[in-house]
Amino acid sequence: MDILLLRFDAPLMSFGGVMVDQHGPTEQFPGLSMLAGLLGNAMGYRHGDADALEALQARIEYAARWDVEPEALLDYHTVDLGQEKMREPGWTTRGEPEHRAGGPAAAFGTHQRYRHYWANGVMTLAITLKDAGTPNLDDLAAAIVQPARPLFLGRKTCLPAAPLLAGRVEAENVLEALRRTPRVVGRVRPERREERNPTEDRKVNACWPAYLGETEQSRQTGIYDRRDWRNQIHAGRRIRIEGLLEIAP
Repeated sequence: MDILLLRFDAPLMSFGGVMVDQHGPTEQFPGLSMLAGLLGNAMGYRHGDADALEALQARIEYAARWDVEPEALLDYHTVDLGQEKMREPGWTTRGEPEHRAGGPAAAFGTHQRYRHYWANGVMTLAITLKDAGTPNLDDLAAAIVQPARPLFLGRKTCLPAAPLLAGRVEAENVLEALRRTPRVVGRVRPERREERNPTEDRKVNACWPAYLGETEQSRQTGIYDRRDWRNQIHAGRRIRIEGLLEIAP
């Protein structure tokens, strides 16, 4: 199997989870829709190219691991809905701003938002495309190296700090490719590196397709990462494996 190796190295990353009101969580690993959006953006697809994005999303298969564990970061910000400009007529279909229900405090008070990120982590991914078709891996590799537009890792504020394409390998499957790829340790602080022992240093948090089976230190996890690009919603649930993976020394 022909497989691309990607490396996500960025000050901030965010892998959007199920949003509840003003809370925007991040999943531990990227989902299918995020990777389809990333690769589609590199290829020059537009957000409205629903058929092309759906087809790309359906063909993606991947495994991912944290080489350098990130730190959780919470971004808290507020919006003063009581400002004069917020009360004046706006560019809406009804000619006036749409406010939240719940009385004056909700409509004109201070709106709080919480956005979750991963900070200072490094992730390695093994990714391939199922079935023949367009684009192929050559197309994706070329687009990642010279993308049609700037790329970001989740939200637009999450710009990569290094090139995304880390290599190309032949392996039985994406999990085997991930196991065989040496771990990146260059970003690890010296004090953290000293705490590790050679065996534990090879065990990393990872995810991979469910059909490849579980290990002793992994579990099945249900995720909602398939996007209906035409209707702009996430629909459908799938199972993937998450847990510790032992990789090559």
